Amino acid sequence: MPNARSVSSPSELETVTSMWPALALSLAAFLTNFDVTAVVVALPVIADGLGLGIAGQAWVMDAYSLAFTAALLVAGSLADSMGRRRAMLAGNLVFAAASLACALAGDGLTLGLARALQGLGAAFVMTGGVALIAALYPAPGARTRALGWLGVVSGVAMALGPSIGGGISTWVGWRWIFAANLPACLLAAWSIPRLVPEMHKSPQRPLDYLGMGLLSAALCMLIAALLHARGGADLVLGIVLAALLLGAFLWQQRRRPQPIFDPAIFVNRAMIAVALLLNSVSLGYWAVLVYLPNFFAATFGWNAAECGLAMLMATFPMLVVPPFGARLVNWWGWRRHFSVALAITAVGNLLFVGALATPDPTFRSWLVRVAMGAMGVGAALAHPQLSGAVVALVPADQAGTAVAVTVIMRQAGFAIGIATLGAVLGLSGGAPDYARMFLVAASACAVASVAALLLLPSATVARIGGEKQQQAA
Repeated sequence: MPNARSVSSPSELETVTSMWPALALSLAAFLTNFDVTAVVVALPVIADGLGLGIAGQAWVMDAYSLAFTAALLVAGSLADSMGRRRAMLAGNLVFAAASLACALAGDGLTLGLARALQGLGAAFVMTGGVALIAALYPAPGARTRALGWLGVVSGVAMALGPSIGGGISTWVGWRWIFAANLPACLLAAWSIPRLVPEMHKSPQRPLDYLGMGLLSAALCMLIAALLHARGGADLVLGIVLAALLLGAFLWQQRRRPQPIFDPAIFVNRAMIAVALLLNSVSLGYWAVLVYLPNFFAATFGWNAAECGLAMLMATFPMLVVPPFGARLVNWWGWRRHFSVALAITAVGNLLFVGALATPDPTFRSWLVRVAMGAMGVGAALAHPQLSGAVVALVPADQAGTAVAVTVIMRQAGFAIGIATLGAVLGLSGGAPDYARMFLVAASACAVASVAALLLLPSATVARIGGEKQQQAA
């Protein structure tokens, strides 16, 4: 098949109806999501092989998330200026090279740097892929189907990542989790130029390298303080320095004519609640997933394959529950929906604490599975609906910025959540430490549940400045 040519005319774009381009773009998205949940299960095995402690394992995950978060500040602008397909293929190439470096890493520092490079490539893959789908399918119905495929593929990657990653690390070694990315990256590099046309380049927009640097420095300082502070004074100093850097970032964004992260978006009560919800889901679900394999190994002696299969209870709801969540949010309204979702997630974390207090090993094993199921269902009800709430709660001309803010807050919240739970867990990783970790996660979700009741409107809103949809509260 000949290479797809450059397309810029709307009339030409309207003729694109096949879902094959969307599936090709979704393949790269699969890899960027798979490499999060698959690596989570392999962390104990990686730690044994490279001599990593709790802090080292946290950095393996956070290096990816921090680089992804920081690169988002410039990836969109570069994709618009250099061509979206070119930006995505460049990100795919970086991701492939970084995956090879991860597979060959001989120590924790090398693996962390390679993971950061993976996050950099992933930011361009995701930004370019979503932008390409939006431009390729301008008709609302076709665009919904295309984005639906992207969501399904991403959901499959998140749901099956633990079991596949656990099996690979147990049977052939953790390095093959990263090496397995290479054939898929090659397939994406071959298929996308043949199925996806290059989008029309936009004029060069100013790139926010200063903002990227300030945000990265603030997050790195905070995470380093949480994971490595040797005393209360060190922790306080690290948090103060991180707060100063974050303040400088917010001040710099306020002075930019086109900020990528505009703090003015969070001037109303509802958006404050959404910010709390975003961070609580990141801490109370996604960050907890990172430590579950270590918890299973310490509590039950399970290997990586057994951990991966067990974690399907926590991840599979992300694939099957969101369609029901979309109906519930229309029926209940935001206030009740998000409050119930976060309460369920809090209950899931509390059930882990109950399992640790149970003397019967068989009952403890079943209670842990119920805990994962509850945690997963609650997060699956809340996570997909938060983006829609953000877009609806801001004026139409701020929708793009609001989406960018949502993605950045999710990724930053994930990184900070991993570091926070790692600091609570400490060095020993005993049962009391895990109990405190689950209690912190449950508390964060409970606070968000109350915030949703107090700060969110009872009914969903079509758009700020528009009419409310009169649904049951």
